[in-house]
Amino acid sequence: MKPANRSIFIIGTLYFVFGFVTWLSSILIPYLKIACELSTQASYLAASAFYISYVVMAMPSASVLKFTGYKKGMSLGLFIMAVGAAIFIPAAIYRLYSLFLTGLFVLGTGMTILQTAANPYVTILGPIENAAKRMSMMGICNAIASIIGPLLLGATLLENADDIKMQADKASGLQKAEILNNLSHRVILPYSIIVAVLIVIAILIFFSSIPDMEDYTEDESSSVAHNNKTSIFQFPHLLIGVFALFLYVGVEVIAGDTIVSYGSSQGISLSNAKFFAGCTQFCMLVGYFIGIAVMPKYISQQKLLTLSPLLGLIFVFLALVTKGLVSVAFIALLGIANSAVWPAIWPLAINGLGKFTKIGSSFLIIAIGGGAILPLLYGRLAEAFSPQHAYWLVVPCYIFIWYYAQSGHKVGLELKDNK
Repeated sequence: MKPANRSIFIIGTLYFVFGFVTWLSSILIPYLKIACELSTQASYLAASAFYISYVVMAMPSASVLKFTGYKKGMSLGLFIMAVGAAIFIPAAIYRLYSLFLTGLFVLGTGMTILQTAANPYVTILGPIENAAKRMSMMGICNAIASIIGPLLLGATLLENADDIKMQADKASGLQKAEILNNLSHRVILPYSIIVAVLIVIAILIFFSSIPDMEDYTEDESSSVAHNNKTSIFQFPHLLIGVFALFLYVGVEVIAGDTIVSYGSSQGISLSNAKFFAGCTQFCMLVGYFIGIAVMPKYISQQKLLTLSPLLGLIFVFLALVTKGLVSVAFIALLGIANSAVWPAIWPLAINGLGKFTKIGSSFLIIAIGGGAILPLLYGRLAEAFSPQHAYWLVVPCYIFIWYYAQSGHKVGLELKDNK
């Protein structure tokens, strides 16, 4: 296997880990809401604790990778994730929501290191015009894992969850505590397995032959846009892209992490609603396959990015004017609209950065923090109005993503070309 292909295979494995761990939140949110007796808004702190780590730890992660190198940094990130997963065990034993949130933050910290290392690899291992296609291939690994993860965890954590909630509501004192403690303890076995798997992958990565990114780094003389630039803040197309990605991640997390609770609010039992997160990810998987098939032969990554938010707007409007399972289905279909956004924004945002590519990638990792803020805002709106009307939040997000696809990605670069 060629070194570049071997690197892509290893990065694909890491994307599988990303998807598996990230989308467990769609199950953890309704599970922790029952087990820890939370309000709707408080339950979405589970998503916020995970994604806020990207904001806090993105720049430190870049420093860590500079010290360790990318391969050792990936291994370190996996070990940190294992520590975060291990924190779930005492959190479950003592049924402490604050400890669950700590574990999620530590998991997110490890993921931040991995994402900071992995995404630039995929972007620069080949022509920039095919970068979105390579990202879509990684997205398939991510989407497959994001379907499997919630299904496996949901089968364990949310089995008979509706009956357990009814029993807990009727009980009091020690009897209620015993019911909720038994539910809380369900998370121990699956997260113990996750700890073991993460440690094994960390060891395998450490001893693998994957080269550090410096071996692939773009020759600075090949990039025109970075000449005479002294700061990353002199690339407006990147900064606008960071905000677009911030909004996109928030929208993606809302579509994936709220759908189980939304289905429940539409009168669907949790025993059935637990499968809805997998439906969203399946739609993303379909979207990734479409992206691979059409880019760049039939449509450019920029044009596909233009169409994606428009499709998202159509689906969310249909979700807002329908009810029950039909409305839930349109939320799941947002996965198709969302699938092309991440793969397309990355190469457009770091295009022409040259020697600033690594720091630009760190900025884009910070944008993943949108997954911490927007779902929490959705939870606030869901309590103030309704879970359905709260989806109006994604409308301005899709509009801004459309703007970036149309012209935002050329701001600054256009000026350079016109000189």
